[in-house]
Amino acid sequence: MYKSFTEMPVWQKAHKLSIDVFNLTINLPRSEDYSLTSQIRKASSSIPANISEAFGRKTKKDKSNFYVIARGSLFETQNHLLYGEGVGYFKKSIVDGLIKQYDNLVYEINKIINSLS
Repeated sequence: MYKSFTEMPVWQKAHKLSIDVFNLTINLPRSEDYSLTSQIRKASSSIPANISEAFGRKTKKDKSNFYVIARGSLFETQNHLLYGEGVGYFKKSIVDGLIKQYDNLVYEINKIINSLS
């Protein structure tokens, strides 16, 4: 049993990916500050935030709900990555690598959700 959400491998991976996404967006044009930059950063940071919130909940139903929200933010992040690639902001190789890591993360989140039902 984990004493802190920071010990959870699923949170650690989500946290690392949110930092990777932040770093990817540092050089986006200023015109994207309140659009893509803000949206992708919020979506990616929402994943570990909701995992940590699930950790603090008591009931399985409550916990599951926050993992479902984390999964939704994960897919939103993937969408923003693909958009950024499509408009030429991000290199395909970088997006492909991040998408693959997020695919692995969604698999882990799904396992947790299934274990709670």
